[in-house]
Amino acid sequence: MHLAPVNDFPIYLFIFVVFLNRYVFGFYLTRVKGRKIDEKIAGYEPTITIVVPLFNEGPSIYDTIVSLVNLEYPKEKLEVIVVDDCSTDDSCAWACKAAALYANVRVLRNEVNMGKRRGINAAVRASRAEIIVSVDSDVIVFPTALRELVARFTTPQIAAVGGRVHVSNPNENWLTKLQTIKYYFGQEHLKNLERSLDSVMCLSGCLTAYRRHVLIELEPILEKRNIMGVEIKYGEDRFLTHQIVKHGYKTRMTMDAMCFTKAATNLKGYFNQQLRWKRSNIVDFMVGLTHAWTLHPLMCLQYLSMLLLLLVYPFVIVTHVISGQFFDLALMHCVLIGAFGMIYYFAPSVRALPPWLRVHPISFMPMAVLMPVAYVLLTPLGLFTLDSSSWETRGHQGAPKGAAP
Repeated sequence: MHLAPVNDFPIYLFIFVVFLNRYVFGFYLTRVKGRKIDEKIAGYEPTITIVVPLFNEGPSIYDTIVSLVNLEYPKEKLEVIVVDDCSTDDSCAWACKAAALYANVRVLRNEVNMGKRRGINAAVRASRAEIIVSVDSDVIVFPTALRELVARFTTPQIAAVGGRVHVSNPNENWLTKLQTIKYYFGQEHLKNLERSLDSVMCLSGCLTAYRRHVLIELEPILEKRNIMGVEIKYGEDRFLTHQIVKHGYKTRMTMDAMCFTKAATNLKGYFNQQLRWKRSNIVDFMVGLTHAWTLHPLMCLQYLSMLLLLLVYPFVIVTHVISGQFFDLALMHCVLIGAFGMIYYFAPSVRALPPWLRVHPISFMPMAVLMPVAYVLLTPLGLFTLDSSSWETRGHQGAPKGAAP
């Protein structure tokens, strides 16, 4: 049984508005602001605590800590705090081994598995530094990244500055190639509007610097994050950034502070990551509706359009399949994905990268299938699993609730 043909005009109009707002307006504003979009100051050397939330990383956490201690920054002003969230492997032992060798490294261990955000909060309370830098435990930070981050705190109103995330294994297989291009668009295009207005709405936990006093100010909100009494542990970076903007502070992102993260190499890992991000988007977009109207008009439009896209897009795909019009929708996907692949290929910022960090534009074509599949399957699944507490970005399962260390 087929439904009546779907009227595609409202759909294409909506897509056009989203495209204008996310790409054209953002591109225009970045050209208008020019260098002001990434203003920096010289000589600012605040004390820094790098906080590394840890769960089941094994021996690799030792190498991560050593690399952080050796970043290009005055040693007397740099501290590393590792927060182990009740790892079930030997991660904590490896972290303690590094702490025994370096005087400016501390290891904290949560008494129970409490999630990444609350673990970071504990480290913030234990620190006395001016700036807190959040770094994921599987991330490699470029040597000059700390100096580039703190140089962007040009006014007291700037509360957080995020860095650029590169994929460290771009050419491992077809899936890592696809994600390399996805990361490129997510940071160098989709955030242009937000960057130009100093209101970046999601700064990655891979590499972001915060003013400590702002984190202390927001701690009561961050500690009690829940939906109808159900504690929410995932999507802590997006939630924190939203709260910072909501409380009147500015947020920035700079491409000059770089880090490298390993992309998922199989579909299970990829969809686990996407499911976690879908949950985060659903929770924070819907909760944030109460203050979306206080944002800049273009930011408000972007916020509302992304929420609408998240909720409506799966319905659009299903109705096109039932009405027998899926081929037209699939063709549109292929054309758009192909166009994005060519934009990536000719982008000056991509051509400036070393060959090992670049991939072929044809690598993005599988996204024409993965994107609708992810929306149709993961959006409703995300809605029904909002109380999950697993660390799905890395494929780990969360420790049992209330587990002893």
